[in-house]
Amino acid sequence: MTLISAFVRDRKTKAPFLRLQKKPKAMTAPWNRLISCYKKSGARGIVSAIDQRLRRPSPALPEFRRCQRLFRNKYGLEIGGPSAIFQADNLLPVYSLASRVDGCNFSTSTVWDGSIQEGMHYIAGENLGYQFIAEATNLHMIAFGKYDFVLASHCFEHMANPLCAFQEWLRVLKKNGVIFLVLPDKNETFDHRRPVTTFSHLLRDLEVQTPENDLTHLEEILTLHDLALDPPAGNFAAFEKRSRANFQNRCLHHHVFDQALMRELFDYFGVETVLSTTTRPYHLIAIGRKGRE
Repeated sequence: MTLISAFVRDRKTKAPFLRLQKKPKAMTAPWNRLISCYKKSGARGIVSAIDQRLRRPSPALPEFRRCQRLFRNKYGLEIGGPSAIFQADNLLPVYSLASRVDGCNFSTSTVWDGSIQEGMHYIAGENLGYQFIAEATNLHMIAFGKYDFVLASHCFEHMANPLCAFQEWLRVLKKNGVIFLVLPDKNETFDHRRPVTTFSHLLRDLEVQTPENDLTHLEEILTLHDLALDPPAGNFAAFEKRSRANFQNRCLHHHVFDQALMRELFDYFGVETVLSTTTRPYHLIAIGRKGRE
């Protein structure tokens, strides 16, 4: 429902008034703001609010602005979302650019989103998309070349076999499709004591088909994880207990990435690097374009 369609005219007097129509779930916040403005100042209040919003400086990352055309009116898939960073009025406002975004989560119950179910329930900004329940390394239910882009924010590091996942994400992308990864900048997070994972290690995980219940990095994580920078993890005993149950909760950062490793990964799969940067408070951003088949 758009702003214009919310206004109608009385059939007898022809005077404009706001008709309260049933609103879709994804429009709740914008609709409430619309009603509030109208109640306070009528139509003038709404016009004023729109004018203020248009004049407000965009918080979008400057480097991202030149990439917006890659997502405008495009159809995408997000792994492990939805993510605040992709919302309008945030650093990387993909949701407001896209025509639709579907989502994929590994379980019907996650630490981040609580209870979820498969179907047309995925809300990305004001868009409604399909919610898949599946491992990010196995999207067999999705056709080859279906999407214009794939998103994943602070998700890739949680995968025991990230190259397997990356390979699968490329499969569901169209020719020249875009893959957009946001990862933790280790220097600004609880991973700052850990070494960056080598590409040869990631490649080995792909070759031996490392499963998602793998705990190869557990001892390194327990030794080097900075709990002082991770209050939700609790004390060491609680953190260790949660970590050993990682297959159920997926909270571990199996691997640690930096810009050089992401470029090496992109190069291996023939993905053109479109943007590679870091930004506060703790984000590493990598955007790549899939090559022609």
